[in-house]
Amino acid sequence: MIRAVVDTNILIRAVIKPRGSVGPIIAALRSRLFMLVLSEPLLRELLSTMALPRIRGKYHLTDEDIRDYVAFLSLHSVMVEPLHTLLLCRDESDNKVLEAALTGGVDFIVTSDEDLLVLDPFEGIRIVPAVRFLKHLNQAGGSPARL
Repeated sequence: MIRAVVDTNILIRAVIKPRGSVGPIIAALRSRLFMLVLSEPLLRELLSTMALPRIRGKYHLTDEDIRDYVAFLSLHSVMVEPLHTLLLCRDESDNKVLEAALTGGVDFIVTSDEDLLVLDPFEGIRIVPAVRFLKHLNQAGGSPARL
């Protein structure tokens, strides 16, 4: 099964705009077309970003919405504890994505972050935007675009 770290920017966009361009990532996860790899640092970043007043207010996210989403992600993911500390990225917070990917033995990092995209490939891991990842899943036999 394809394993991927999906950057928090994609996970947040997928939940606040499920009919948007990255929304099918959640449908693909729900259909088990790939295995999501998460780490505590990534989960903390997701929670803190979703809890920001500007995000909660604009998208009308309640505590229950956030709790349910995190529970869904946890149920459909493998949690890893990064074995490496990296200092490669200009934005230090991006290092945790690479750390989880290395520890989790993933095939893909899915992100819209240019600082990560320019590193493609990284240690044999493809770093791709969501659209390219969804195309790959579709070619691999899944059909997230229709989910």
